[in-house]
Formats: sequence, structure tokens, C-alpha cells
Amino acid sequence: MILVFGSGGQLGQELTETAHLAGTALTGLGRAEVSIADEAAVQRVLDGLKPTVVINAGAYTKVDRAETEAAEAFRANAIGPEVLASACASVGIPLVHVSTDYVFDGTKIGAYRENDPVAPLGVYGRSKAAGEEAIRFHAPRHVIVRTSWVYGVYGANFLKTILRLTGERNELRIVADQHGCPTSTTDLAQALLTVAQHLREGKVPYGTYHCAGSGATTWHGFAQRIIMAQRRFTGRAPALVPIRTDEYPTPAKRPVNSVLNSSLFRRTFGYTAQPWESAVDAAIERLLPQLFTAS
Repeated sequence: MILVFGSGGQLGQELTETAHLAGTALTGLGRAEVSIADEAAVQRVLDGLKPTVVINAGAYTKVDRAETEAAEAFRANAIGPEVLASACASVGIPLVHVSTDYVFDGTKIGAYRENDPVAPLGVYGRSKAAGEEAIRFHAPRHVIVRTSWVYGVYGANFLKTILRLTGERNELRIVADQHGCPTSTTDLAQALLTVAQHLREGKVPYGTYHCAGSGATTWHGFAQRIIMAQRRFTGRAPALVPIRTDEYPTPAKRPVNSVLNSSLFRRTFGYTAQPWESAVDAAIERLLPQLFTAS
């Protein structure tokens, strides 16, 4: 049985659904049920459920608010993974942990590989980098999966924000000088379950991997695809204006380059995320009919 911490988030919900459809035994626990920073609670859960693999899908992901909520970010992204890693190691359970492109500073020319040095720009990135280090130190049997620009049908994310704004405005101004790999929770959930299966079969090298949507774009290009895909449902097509990062100041500095090279993941696990464009189309195919039915 796979145990997922953070099952109430956008990735956790996708993991639960994907496992159910595949007939994979999975138990999910949300933050309200157990905090991964609570050592005693985590140990009780592991002792009681005896999972074969643990996936940590929970995180503090409010990038801008993290600049003023550092304690909360580090508790969720660094202290929690440290507690979870120690508990998993104590009972011999492998741990799969989700991390982020924000551990890099974005100055590299070309896609980031797993062995590139980390240099986070803000509190969120520093907290995630600290979580990675804690897991490497405490849990030798681990797989860390870095990903980028995650979106899906659950939770709050860029795709759903653009869909909402498309219905409210006739013009959208979107940053066009930051590059990354939009990653569907559908693809990411399947990737993590693939890792879990390899771990249960004892045929995976532990370590750090990158897994993101295939191909790269900018936030502006991402928004273009969303608007194009939703148009046949809504008839809406607001004007999309490209802007520079300095025209949209935010409390947290973002990496200019968040592109991840996922070739090591593909070679190791035999899994490749679908092209980001078709993944966006598929997410909207799932999401918009639901919204219209609900309304």
C-alpha cells in the first residue's frame, strides 16, 4: 500500500484519483489529519498502516507569502520532510518527495540537470532546498522528484487563474521573459506512482530526479495555449499582452529560467510526461465541462 501525505492538495487529489483508476492500493492523509512536522503523529501512522512506500505530496507553495511567512514555509517544506525522512528510515520505508525548480536561481543557459548547484532566490526556494538536504541526510532510501509550473483540475494554479480572468477581462498582461516547463498533475501523479512501483520492486537507484512537462514555454505562451484551448467552450478570447518581469513586480523573485531536463527520469523509470501543449488541452477538456455542468 502506498501512503500519501498531503492528499488534500492539487497533486494529492490527483494521485488519489489516478491510483483508484489504476486499481493501485493507496491511502491518503491530508494536513488536517496529520502534520508531517509532528514526529509522534507520523510515527503512529507508519506503525499503524505499514505502507510499502510513502509519497510526500504536501508543501507550503505560496511563493510570495513565504517572504513574510518564513516560519510556516520552513515548517512545511523543511522540518516536515526531515521528520518524515527520519520516521521512514527508522522503519525501512522508502520515501518519495516532490521538490521544485525554485531551488535554482535561473541564471543557467539551457535546461537544469539534477547535479546543477542549487541557489534559491527566495524563502520558498530555500525552504524546499533545505527539505531536500534533510531527506538526503536522514533517509538513504529516497527519491526526490523536482518538477515545475504545476497545474491541474484541483486546487489553485495558473491554468485556473487564467480561465477565471478570461471570463472577467478583455485584456490580460502576462510575463513573457520567464521560461519553464508546465507540468500537469495528471502526468506528475503517474510519474510518482511509477516511481513507487519501481521502489516496491526494488529496482530503482535512489537519488534526485527531474520530471516536468515535455517542452518549454513562457508564462505568456502558457496563457496563450490556455486561452486557445478554452475558446471552443466559452467563445472568449481576450487580448494577451506580453510584459517583462520588471513590469509585474512580486514580493518573491522568480527564476528567469526554470526549464528542467527530465532525461534521467525517462531513462531510469521509462516514463515521459506528455507535451505540455496537449496536457493543457486535456486539463481543460476535463475542467470546463465540469464547470458548465455545475453552473
